[in-house]
Amino acid sequence: MEGGSELVVRRINAGTKFRDFYSWPDEELDEMESTLAIQQYIQQKIRRDFTDIEGILELPMKVDVNVWNYEHLRQFCMQLNELCVMLQPVCNAETCSQMTATASWIFLCAVHKEPKECCAIDYIRHTLDGAASILNSNKYFPSRVNIKDSSVNKLPSTCRRVYRIFSHAYFHHKSIYDDFEGRTMLCHRFDRWVKKFDLITPDLLIVPLDDNSDNLSDNSDGDGYSTLINNSVIEAPNYKEDDGQYATVSEHSPQPNSVVEPDIEVEDSDEDDETTIRE
Repeated sequence: MEGGSELVVRRINAGTKFRDFYSWPDEELDEMESTLAIQQYIQQKIRRDFTDIEGILELPMKVDVNVWNYEHLRQFCMQLNELCVMLQPVCNAETCSQMTATASWIFLCAVHKEPKECCAIDYIRHTLDGAASILNSNKYFPSRVNIKDSSVNKLPSTCRRVYRIFSHAYFHHKSIYDDFEGRTMLCHRFDRWVKKFDLITPDLLIVPLDDNSDNLSDNSDGDGYSTLINNSVIEAPNYKEDDGQYATVSEHSPQPNSVVEPDIEVEDSDEDDETTIRE
């Protein structure tokens, strides 16, 4: 007791039951004296009400928008590890030999010396590991309170890769996605976040939510599951997507031995002199 007020100790002691975690009162951001204050503030708002997406994403006064987005992306990656664990029993090299969402794209994993196909669960693990490496890099993000202008462009490219985890889970493991999303609203929050801060173009947001259901690919069936039967794969080995991740284009083949030429528009990208492949 000091000055008539009770000292609040925000600490989870050994032996504390899970239901008693974070049982202390909320704290205002300007009262948090830590380099991790933004992360703690975001997590506090999520615990208070994870369905209050606008409240969670609302940028506080005097907080740099780049730091705000950086901390949110860290939080998304941390929470996506749970989805990865949930997928592991059913998503493996036999059930999901390629990283796909709809039938339009097969993503090659760029973490290898030469980009190559990974089964979906390995792609997801590699993506989260890669995001962790970038977000914890002293080269790109040496500080949690200031973000270098030269490092800001790492956020959108990481967002695009991370989003593919949601899309694969939705189109191929819908029941697991629904369970996870019902408890976290993470995809809804991610979708609203990247739109609010202009981090991903809306045409790449293919998981059908209330406000972007029109973006669902025509290559999926009525239930939202992608159609991947009897597909021919047309590879473009020398091209990259605009975020640096190789991709091949897959089109439905009406005859087993025929190849349908897709309409591919090749554009120069301003980011790292890469090339964008779009159908």
